[in-house]
Amino acid sequence: KCGMWDNNVIQLIFIALAFGIVLRSLKTRQISEDKTDYLAIEKIITILFEAVIRILHWVIALVPLAVFGIVAKTVAFHGFEPFKALGAFIISVLLALCLQAGYYLLRVKFGSWVTPTSFLAGGSEALLTAFSTASSTATTPITFEVLLEKIGLRESSASLGALVGSNFNNDGTALYEAMSALFVAQVLDLHLSLVQQFIVILTSIFASVGAAGIPEAGLVTMTLVFTSVGLPTQYIALLVTVDWFLDRCRTAINVMGDMTVSCLLDGNQRRVE
Repeated sequence: KCGMWDNNVIQLIFIALAFGIVLRSLKTRQISEDKTDYLAIEKIITILFEAVIRILHWVIALVPLAVFGIVAKTVAFHGFEPFKALGAFIISVLLALCLQAGYYLLRVKFGSWVTPTSFLAGGSEALLTAFSTASSTATTPITFEVLLEKIGLRESSASLGALVGSNFNNDGTALYEAMSALFVAQVLDLHLSLVQQFIVILTSIFASVGAAGIPEAGLVTMTLVFTSVGLPTQYIALLVTVDWFLDRCRTAINVMGDMTVSCLLDGNQRRVE
């Protein structure tokens, strides 16, 4: 069967990457040879991309109905136990995010000249913006500004951590996706071996890197984590009921991680460019 119908997202990702790399190399070669054959393919891909985006907007509009169906089915077959477990899941995720924040503060304290107090005080605006918008991309300008002006980092350190890190450093999202997979496995009473749990960790890291810095983008990339160990992806909709809050929390941690990287890059001694 085709990987698309089996919901094997990993195969599709590798095919898409290979296709993109080949197209990029062909475009580069044709430009060097002063050819324009690649323009037709570019136009087709652009149109297809716009079509997919429009379809995604339709899907997003139907999400509330899908959530209603999943919740109704879950209650019919499993009762309210999964929703009771959601409370414990929320507490567990918040506790894990707090531990991660504590780890960041320790790294800042022992790995840079910035003190944890000045780190939190100076970066509070960026953290609050991340929590309120649930978007690390929207927070990027503010993150860069507070790192540069309020915390006092060098521009090179601030730009690398805030601008580059916002696209690749999504530790909070990785943690959330891994915990979500384990939570759904427990709800369904499915045993994941140590190897499967390790696969969950790896795919969560890869998926978080590919997650867009927009609200609830982690729910999209979470399908990669679920399919890697054979978990039913329809139960991701169950997490939508609490994701609006947890998304804000993990986004704040993502931004905090970007700020931490910038502080570590600045070193143990304050320097002026």
